[in-house]
Amino acid sequence: MNSKTKILLFGGIFLAILVVLIVRNRSALNSATVGSNMATAHSVTVVPASREIPNERIALVGTIFAFNDVTVLSETQGRVLKINAEVGDYKPAGAVLVEVDSELKEAAFKVAEVNYEKAKKDVARYESLFNEHSISDTQIEQARWTFQSAEAQFVTARRQLSDTKITTPIAGVVTARYVNVGTMVMGAPQATPIANVVDLSKLKAKVSVAEQDVFSLHVGDQVEVLTDVFPGKPFAGSIYTISSKGDDGHTYPVEVLVKDPQQQLKAGMFAHLTFTPKRSEELLLVPRVAIIGSMQAPKVFVVNNNQALLRSVIAVREIGTNVAISSGIQAGDSVVVDGQNDLSDNAPVIVRQH
Repeated sequence: MNSKTKILLFGGIFLAILVVLIVRNRSALNSATVGSNMATAHSVTVVPASREIPNERIALVGTIFAFNDVTVLSETQGRVLKINAEVGDYKPAGAVLVEVDSELKEAAFKVAEVNYEKAKKDVARYESLFNEHSISDTQIEQARWTFQSAEAQFVTARRQLSDTKITTPIAGVVTARYVNVGTMVMGAPQATPIANVVDLSKLKAKVSVAEQDVFSLHVGDQVEVLTDVFPGKPFAGSIYTISSKGDDGHTYPVEVLVKDPQQQLKAGMFAHLTFTPKRSEELLLVPRVAIIGSMQAPKVFVVNNNQALLRSVIAVREIGTNVAISSGIQAGDSVVVDGQNDLSDNAPVIVRQH
């Protein structure tokens, strides 16, 4: 083999080795690039945004009141002579609680009764004479006026005498008595409180409901009522009234009738009320953990083609562990619920199964 042939042979071998080295370096470079991209992709968990009718529960704390709570006031003036009620006593409607000195009022009533009976007989006699044309129009009119005046005085005296026996207008339990024997009481306009009577045969719980919740409630809706005194024992309730006027805190008073057939509850107790609004419209829901930032300016990450896209949304309300969204995403969008803390807009992601 001459020297020229050797040079060509060695040159071909060198060239072949060079080509092999270049191909290997390019493959290694591509592998490194793919590995680098895989290393920078974030692992996330997603769930689809869904449109559904939520099964919502609203839990609030209220206070139990007697259905009817009356402070009995004095309508007369005088000294208390007799007490007929003690705290804890049950009294039917119309029962006498306190008796006030009635001597002068009884005397005034007797005078008014006599005058009334006399005027009644006089007007009957004058009517007969007038029909016989024996007296003038002036005389019959005077007799009628006298009778009407006597009747008014009789009614007034009878009422004043009746007011000396102070009664309860409702049936219930006496929870407080403010006077004793010998106490001087006054009538209107500065009437003296006599006693407090509550009707515990029916109870109601009062609670303030936020404006975003009150429109989903309706009179007659069922309510679950729990108390700290009887834990684990629910009482049935139903919405009785919903106020049309809110307070300064933008909450609306709601009254709930509470069924207590065994009369175990007392007025003034705390009540834990759970409302279950009946909704008919579908809402777009995402888990609360998907929300980034506050509810005033919420955002979520949506995954599309292994890329995380940051979307601003409008949150309508929180419903349990979910949030209702009105705009910013659509039903079926894959929303990131885990791994979003380190994400940035347009970041590559790998969706892991859960």
